[in-house]
Amino acid sequence: MTQKAIVLPYVDPEHPVFPDPASALTSPDGLLAFGGDLEPRTLLSAYNRGIFPWYDDNQPVLWWSPSVRAVLLPGREHISRSMKKCFRQHRFRFSTDSAFATVIASCAAPRQDSEGTWITDDMVAAYRRLNAMGYCHSVECWRDGRLVGGLYGVQLGQLFCGESMFSLEPNASKAAFIVLSQTLADAGLALIDCQIMNPHLGSLGVKTMTRSEFLARIPLYTGHNIDWPDSNDFQATSDKLGQDTSRN
Repeated sequence: MTQKAIVLPYVDPEHPVFPDPASALTSPDGLLAFGGDLEPRTLLSAYNRGIFPWYDDNQPVLWWSPSVRAVLLPGREHISRSMKKCFRQHRFRFSTDSAFATVIASCAAPRQDSEGTWITDDMVAAYRRLNAMGYCHSVECWRDGRLVGGLYGVQLGQLFCGESMFSLEPNASKAAFIVLSQTLADAGLALIDCQIMNPHLGSLGVKTMTRSEFLARIPLYTGHNIDWPDSNDFQATSDKLGQDTSRN
């Protein structure tokens, strides 16, 4: 049986205009358009419309807006008993934007459970540019002076769009995510976008939201100027979690 060809709108790199996210395909879910580039103006325009890039090296730039979005209200994460124990042991230390290049390179590295990576060299360069401009941030998780986990994403006012995380030892990425969530809650951010749900995110308390509800919230959050917390804030969150004596 011949497969039906997928017809997608094209994003002109010279004048990047995205189609309505509601017009995204249902199979594969959320595929919206192709083309464009990863210049800062294009990426920021996309994120402000609830759209993100996701493609392989052998594909053109593909843009997505899934019908169901994985999200977390900052400070509403689930902390398991084992993670509470981890924080009480003060196993890790945390910082932000002190090793962005290493964090994104680690996220881009091939993993044992996959054949390749969707974080292309062009993507690495693009998000490093956004980091230099103050729009993209990393959270680093350290143990004995060695970077063992972390994550990165894009901040638009009170909205943080998480992109990827990595872990070189058990619980490192979970710890970074928990510290991120609580620190952003204290800083006044309103929503963490995790894009697509998976079991790892579900174990951390991430919930789902319809695309229409997510899109309706974006302009409510992006119009506020919120200073990104510094490394002391992230470490203070970890220290506070380490003082929690509850076991549940």
